[in-house]
Amino acid sequence: MDKERSIKCVVWDLDNTIWDGVLLEDPCVYLREGIIDIIRELDRRGILQSVASKNNYETAMAKLKELGIDEFFIYPQINWNAKSSSINNITQLLNIGVGTIALIDDQPFERDEVAFNIPEVLCIDAADLMSILSRPELNPRFITEDSILRRKMYMDDIKRNEVEKCYTGTQEEFLASLDLKLSISPLEEGHLERAEELTVRTNQLNATGYTYSYEELNAFRISDKHKLFIAALEDKYGSYGKIGLTLIECDEKTWVIKLLLMSCRVMSKGIGTIMLNYIMRLAQDAGVRLQAEFVPTGKNKMMFITYKFAGFKEIKEEKELLLLENDLKQVQPLPYYVTLELT
Repeated sequence: MDKERSIKCVVWDLDNTIWDGVLLEDPCVYLREGIIDIIRELDRRGILQSVASKNNYETAMAKLKELGIDEFFIYPQINWNAKSSSINNITQLLNIGVGTIALIDDQPFERDEVAFNIPEVLCIDAADLMSILSRPELNPRFITEDSILRRKMYMDDIKRNEVEKCYTGTQEEFLASLDLKLSISPLEEGHLERAEELTVRTNQLNATGYTYSYEELNAFRISDKHKLFIAALEDKYGSYGKIGLTLIECDEKTWVIKLLLMSCRVMSKGIGTIMLNYIMRLAQDAGVRLQAEFVPTGKNKMMFITYKFAGFKEIKEEKELLLLENDLKQVQPLPYYVTLELT
């Protein structure tokens, strides 16, 4: 499947963009006509939203709350810094790539400043706002349950992060306090849309960078030469949604992991290693060799580290493809801080 540009987060200016007028000149500003429908629709599509505005933080946030839309914006950057600096902060806090950001701003200077310093960002003139929902970059092929709940899941992450900052115990003790429950199951037809979405949206934690369409994934799902698993995670704060996908090509003597990916939101929880150890146990029971493909993309080094930590070793290199193998002699037990449910 060809990878098309997909926007994960829309960053809004405020003055003469979300509302008509300049807040610091006149506190009686009003939402632009149709803006609330656009914000709600982007939210429904699973596109996150934030703010980069040169304004007084307390005044602007109070106005957003008064207008009833403050809850839509994650990590708003309301300050006097360059817009490019604000956008870099947002991408770091959300842990997404700058190429998945769109800025909507009425000022040519601000759009040019961002385009010069972060050329990967899609800059949109606020004058073109009414046509924004028809842009292909903002129209995901599927709107899944995870899409609709994406903002809530990120807000839950903010709560977790705030608690973790104040936690005085070890990392494992903190994870144990979350009451993590990981489920791994064969991919069912009803989850194909989310599976495609995962391959398209996941860049940093995709071991090969491969993406697959709904149709390709369905073919793997019903194939007797492949195993396709999807993982979901939840804790006491709520659901992370469907966060991991694994595709294994199987023959009588050797299994090859063709795809291992997971959401960046679970990077710090050891989920990749747990998924690998589950596959390793399956391979042990089947009496086969277990290999894995890794293709460096410039963004997925953490996945190579995940393979190495799980005991995989390089056995072959061909152009950009590394072939790894695990001798299955040191399958790690499940960490005490996670409950694994198999369905």
